[in-house]
Amino acid sequence: MEAVQTTANPPSFESVWAALQETDRIIKENAKQHDRGMKEYAEQHDRGMKEYAEQHDRDMKVIREIQEATDRRIGKLGSRIGEIIEHLVAPNLREKFRELGYDFPKANPNSDVTDRTNNIHLEIDVMLENGEKALLVEVKTKPTTEDVQDHIKRLEKMRIYADLHGEKRTFLGAVAGAVMTDNVKEYILKQGFFVLEPSGETFNIVPPNNKPKEW
Repeated sequence: MEAVQTTANPPSFESVWAALQETDRIIKENAKQHDRGMKEYAEQHDRGMKEYAEQHDRDMKVIREIQEATDRRIGKLGSRIGEIIEHLVAPNLREKFRELGYDFPKANPNSDVTDRTNNIHLEIDVMLENGEKALLVEVKTKPTTEDVQDHIKRLEKMRIYADLHGEKRTFLGAVAGAVMTDNVKEYILKQGFFVLEPSGETFNIVPPNNKPKEW
């Protein structure tokens, strides 16, 4: 007896075409949904970035205002400290340095050294003097390492000027500041300078880490 083989009826063209059209519709709908989603995401991202930028600008404005106010206060304090050191504390500088073993009978604020022939000019906020040594004090509101380097150059010019004019004294350096960061203070001391910093109604003198440098 022969086996009876049955063959399923193949799908009709119409059913295949309908399936393809449905698949195409689904793909297009998914693409539209994807595009809408990406568009919404981009819009939300743009809004978020705009809000972030606006908030950032507001924050930076506040920070700038605080910094400007701080700078003004520091500037006023620095001017006050500078005036005190240059005009009122100069005599007390002598007493303070005498406690450290340095006797300076003279304390001259706002000294000016000029030698046009040799193109040398330097301004000294306070200069303490005796027959063997002179100490040049630089006064800054908030000293920086650049200020310290400038003071080194000032001492070098002073040495050149002294040699050209037969001056045999040695020169020392000091930096005074109304506001002084720890790293700048340490840098000043490493250069062999004294540090003058406010303390209450007076000021302290911090000697350099090793022997004061002489020019």
